[in-house]
Amino acid sequence: MSIPEIFAENVFNEKAMKQALSPEVYRSLKKAVNENEPLDFAVAQEVADAMKDWAISKGATHYTHWFQPMTGITAEKHDSFISPVKGGGIIMEFSGKALIKGEPDASSFPNGGIRATFEARGYTAWDPSSYAFIKDNTLCIPTAFCSYSGEALDKKTPLIRSLETLNKKAVKVLHLLGKTDVNKVLVTVGAEQEYFLIDRETALKRDDIVFTGRTLFGANAPKGQELGDHYFGAIKPRVKSFMESLNRELWKLGILAKTEHNEVAPAQHELAPIFTLVNTATDHNQLTMEIMKKIAERHGLMCLLAEKPFKGVNGSGKHNNWSLTTDTGVNLLDPGETPAENLQFLLFLCAVLKAADEYQDILRASVASAGNDHRLGAHEAPPAIISVFLGDDLSNALNAFINNDTYRTGKSVMRLGAKILPPLPKDTTDRNRTSPLAFTGNKFEFRMVGSNDSIADCNVVLNTAVAESLDLFAKELENSKNIAEAVHNIVAKTLKENGRIIFNGNNYSDEWTKEAESRGLLNLRTTPEAVCHYTDSKNVELFEKHKVLSIVELNAIEKVMLDNYSRIVKIEALTMIDMARKNIYPAINNYSSKVLSTAMLKASNGIDNKTDTTLASKLSALSDGVFEKAEELSALVAKSNTITDSKELAYFIKDEVLPCMESLRSFADNAQMLTDEKDWPYPSYAKLLFSVK
Repeated sequence: MSIPEIFAENVFNEKAMKQALSPEVYRSLKKAVNENEPLDFAVAQEVADAMKDWAISKGATHYTHWFQPMTGITAEKHDSFISPVKGGGIIMEFSGKALIKGEPDASSFPNGGIRATFEARGYTAWDPSSYAFIKDNTLCIPTAFCSYSGEALDKKTPLIRSLETLNKKAVKVLHLLGKTDVNKVLVTVGAEQEYFLIDRETALKRDDIVFTGRTLFGANAPKGQELGDHYFGAIKPRVKSFMESLNRELWKLGILAKTEHNEVAPAQHELAPIFTLVNTATDHNQLTMEIMKKIAERHGLMCLLAEKPFKGVNGSGKHNNWSLTTDTGVNLLDPGETPAENLQFLLFLCAVLKAADEYQDILRASVASAGNDHRLGAHEAPPAIISVFLGDDLSNALNAFINNDTYRTGKSVMRLGAKILPPLPKDTTDRNRTSPLAFTGNKFEFRMVGSNDSIADCNVVLNTAVAESLDLFAKELENSKNIAEAVHNIVAKTLKENGRIIFNGNNYSDEWTKEAESRGLLNLRTTPEAVCHYTDSKNVELFEKHKVLSIVELNAIEKVMLDNYSRIVKIEALTMIDMARKNIYPAINNYSSKVLSTAMLKASNGIDNKTDTTLASKLSALSDGVFEKAEELSALVAKSNTITDSKELAYFIKDEVLPCMESLRSFADNAQMLTDEKDWPYPSYAKLLFSVK
């Protein structure tokens, strides 16, 4: 396999378009994309013809408008290229109209009340800024998805809107700084993806994994991640074979899969791509998750993307590495050797600090989910408190700038004490793995995103909030006769008003939780607490001002997220009830009966049976606990079905249902530790986490 030969072979990218389109049409298409302009219909028709011919030459028989509804996954409806002709024959046809616009049923997708069930019409609109591609013999055309009345029903539409407003505000600031050669500012993202791989045959024996994608019961294995021996360890042959197949399929789709390694928890791994434009990165991450699952199945494995599939070991996240780049090739978050003198860098850095502080609530809400609630703050992911890590060097540079001092970065060389080992250049700041939003050289790494999440949501918030900061900065620059003095005032004001968001210490410590509270930072531990901030007046004002989301759309997002949270937990609760009643409770009783039989046999032979009777007594108590908690949980689920208000239901789920689920699990897991493995109805954590070789 030659990687350069297969790379992007299934993508209608620049290379393919130059070969398939006339020079005039190619230039028109690129102009529309680069300048955010609508595409002429005649141009769209030629693009459609060329795209169809290219796709058919690759074996495609159908096309689909590939979109990202508020389910968090992708959707597609396939239509063949065939059209009938006289005489009973067919021709292969694809029109410009079909390329630009599709019409899937909008009523069956989550819409937060924007559309009634009987109002089915919705539209998909071609996004020419993201390349079409072939998947499973189908031409996939990336599209936005909206309602009949024009509201966004997807993740892509708000993302594109946020990019347009951020570009506009960033270019304005740069022009005020004298960088008039810049015409466009682009957001780049690299989304590191964590996941678990377990044996498929073993996993299918567990109802919880089948129905919910994670384990709801399970005692810890004797060994977990305590030794750290899995992290960056040698990749097992079966996993390596999966990774090779995955890379090959991703490369064919132009996805820049770069790094692969074992993660901390047993059976956990990570894939990291090279940075690309955020719209493309979002599409690519959705494809990556889908393809991971398909490739795993081919290898007799199951890929788990749940944020917390196993209790007692680290869960999985997705690190959103966010940066800003100009069309002239300048990274706006690159501090250079003298950050205290780099006005451009300082302004954009402060824009992020201000955005993170003033919109910490919706930044946290953007990663809220039932799964992520189990992970955040569990000493494996950042806590639910938003803060920004800058490091001592950059913090010192900011202070030097405010105080008009000269400061150069403290770059140095490390010598390792052996002549044969080369001297290593030392980075100016360490990494802080506990920080939700950490500056890492020339980008910000937002580490709170859940492994199963779309990265669109957090980037919509980041883009829009930073655009607001830049808009305010631009007004101050416009009203100043001395740009350097204005930047100085902006930086000083930002640090005074928003400096509380900076924290360079250990975010896991109890001391930080207390300090954050004293600073006035929010600690939104759960999804219901976080999501309801989407419709706070200041957040509505932000999104409506920048035309990213309307109040109708924000209400819909809030309702969809709350409903999704409640539905996921209720499915988990019903699965637990089913497993407890049908399998776990009988298994405990059966094993307890065996123990009692042994005790009676010993007693009849005059042998001491105290150990057996004690064990039987413990099992009996645990069995009663499982039965009683399953009954209690069943009653709570029934009660939840009578609650119609989304917010009220979500809080009921959080406050009543989840604690009962935890109690039921505790009884069952304790019983598992006392029960013969042959008598336990489900594969253990040991088999799930350590069986893949």
